[in-house]
Amino acid sequence: MDLQIDINCDMGESFGNYVMGQDAEILNHVSSANIACGFHAGDPVVMAKTVQLAVQKGVAVGAHPSYPDLQGFGRRKMDMTPDEIEAMVIYQIGALDGFVRANGARLTHVKAHGALYNVAAQDPAVARAYARAVARYNPELAFVCLATGPMIIEEGQKAGLRVVREAFADRAYNADGSLVNRRLAGSMLTDPEKSAEQVIRLVRQGEIVAIDGTVLKLKADTVCIHGDGPTAPAIARALKERLLQESIRISVPVWEGQPA
Repeated sequence: MDLQIDINCDMGESFGNYVMGQDAEILNHVSSANIACGFHAGDPVVMAKTVQLAVQKGVAVGAHPSYPDLQGFGRRKMDMTPDEIEAMVIYQIGALDGFVRANGARLTHVKAHGALYNVAAQDPAVARAYARAVARYNPELAFVCLATGPMIIEEGQKAGLRVVREAFADRAYNADGSLVNRRLAGSMLTDPEKSAEQVIRLVRQGEIVAIDGTVLKLKADTVCIHGDGPTAPAIARALKERLLQESIRISVPVWEGQPA
């Protein structure tokens, strides 16, 4: 049986003189990158440099749109109409796509950031507006969304998008499949070995152990590492090494067109 998984990372989240993450190092170990589009982090120079580096390293490039929330790093829910959400997502995808095209590459996928990602997994109106924005911009783009979020998966499918289900290498799960709130202890996995074990169990057995010990059945095509995490480079390196040791192929479903 051919076991495979994509390793993606949220990155390009520096802004001006403020440096966030170690993107250059992480890009040596991942297969796809979700690059901030300027609304929660990133600026034109950061976007340009991050896209260029990802393309040089052969990493698939996706847009990482968010609510317009620089101060809160896109992690605060905002009261926006469906039309506003649709417009702001198209705006951000288009901005990043410009840099991708300028580097002779193509945009492969879209993955929402922070609060937009979480709200879209629960609110049908937000999910519908977000999926519609991606489909209107380019229906060929893969739609990366929470594997335990049936609402956003359904809206992506209704919009005719290729849904790619995502799990997390560095986040803890609640028993209901939601992610543990970042404000709570244990919400982030910072030990590279524990993170790698979580992913290997996911790929081999189709399950993740929740923070309370509950075993969750879960199907995912890609796993995320947060580039702003303190041990993100070490997690990326350990994850790649362990997957190769386990004969698990690192591939890019959002690139190869494989259905989720």
